[in-house]
Amino acid sequence: MQLEGEGSPAEAARLFQQAWKEAGNAHEKFTAAHYVARHQNGHAEKLEWDMIALKYASEINSLEIKSIFPSLYLNIAKDFENLGDAVKARENYMLANRYSTHLPEDGYGSLIKSGINQGIERLGRDDLI
Repeated sequence: MQLEGEGSPAEAARLFQQAWKEAGNAHEKFTAAHYVARHQNGHAEKLEWDMIALKYASEINSLEIKSIFPSLYLNIAKDFENLGDAVKARENYMLANRYSTHLPEDGYGSLIKSGINQGIERLGRDDLI
């Protein structure tokens, strides 16, 4: 993360890939996949890594992980939107919205809720999902 902040994204990406290779449990795999996803150049590759992160997050049995799902589904929704799949994007924005009750009432929570709401507004609400 420090390398990312210092403007060394290639080195950060290399270390996140190394973390992925060395990850030994679902929590480590989720965390590494989440950060590997951030460093993908293509939308399809980012979606693939976001889906891997979701898979491992789903295997973690803790209360704190519930606050991660809105952001994960938001990322996946945006990936689908960038790939031109409005139906899957909308489904994932709505899933993010359902999990948003687990977000903290702080700046992070507000940022994620705003992203969810903007996505839903861009694609239209489908209450049948």
